[in-house]
Amino acid sequence: MLSFENDYSAGAHPEVLKHLQETNMEILSGYGTDTYTDSAKEKIKKFFNCPEGDVYFITGGTQTNQLIISTMLENYEGVVAATTGHVSGHEAGAIEYTGHKVLTVPGHAGKMDAGELKVFLQDFYADGNHEHMVFPGMVYISFPTEYGTIYSKKELEDIYAVCREFDMPLFIDGARLGYGLVSSACDIKPEDLPKLCDVFYAGGTKVGALCGEAVVFTHNNAPGHFVTQIKQHGALLAKGRLNSVQFDALFTDNLYLKISQNAIDLAEELKKIFAERGYKFFLDSPTNQQFFIMENSKLEELKDKVKYGFWEKYDETHTVVRFATAWYTKKEDLEELKKYI
Repeated sequence: MLSFENDYSAGAHPEVLKHLQETNMEILSGYGTDTYTDSAKEKIKKFFNCPEGDVYFITGGTQTNQLIISTMLENYEGVVAATTGHVSGHEAGAIEYTGHKVLTVPGHAGKMDAGELKVFLQDFYADGNHEHMVFPGMVYISFPTEYGTIYSKKELEDIYAVCREFDMPLFIDGARLGYGLVSSACDIKPEDLPKLCDVFYAGGTKVGALCGEAVVFTHNNAPGHFVTQIKQHGALLAKGRLNSVQFDALFTDNLYLKISQNAIDLAEELKKIFAERGYKFFLDSPTNQQFFIMENSKLEELKDKVKYGFWEKYDETHTVVRFATAWYTKKEDLEELKKYI
């Protein structure tokens, strides 16, 4: 069966597996105190031109989002996200589980608007009862968004300006960061990112690793005793090498961006295939996640041939579905897809 269900269904890129195998029998210290962790951290800081960055490796995206948000907030604060933001809709309440509410502002094709964010914050502090409310303590966005869209440099600058005005950190979820950076619609370079936020992460789970995310606090601003807090959340691997060896490979010879480009190139071909056959697009996504409006009867035909992601009901007879390409998608997959749609 063909699978366009998500961008993490395959294992790991061969170069990542090769590096894991080559280092497999080395006896290394645990909990991220090994030489490969040091090497991966330096490569990531160089890639993003972030010499003052604090880099940590976490096992997965949910753990990363929960850790960053809960450790950077005071106990009376919540995190502001778009209504469509991942932490708002698809984390099974993981943020609220730590005692921090997700406060929402409108999402526009997945993106938050700086002007609306500012009004939200102004309205909060203008409310005479705000001492009885959850304080907005940080802002969360994802790049790319849950709809495959990406913020322009100007949009990020505007959001970050609002965050600084209200003395709030900006957190960028980069679970699919590689796919965003190589998109032709992206005007942000890797070295720009540390100047546009207080913390971000480069996702590995969806971009070539077996698992793992690389968190970067951009100016030596990691929460105190962060390693201890990672362990408290159950996200500290004794074999810390598992994460760092993978990122050591991903950030060697620009592999992270090279393999991301494959997903973007084939996503563009995927769009052409659907457009030529008369399908309607739910929105215009410049990255690897593509959203189409399809008849329910057609989806019934496809169910035993192609895996895709359900997104939302469009009307009584149509559904919005997501087709995702990835670093491992092949042109042959698209050729076979043509037969079925």
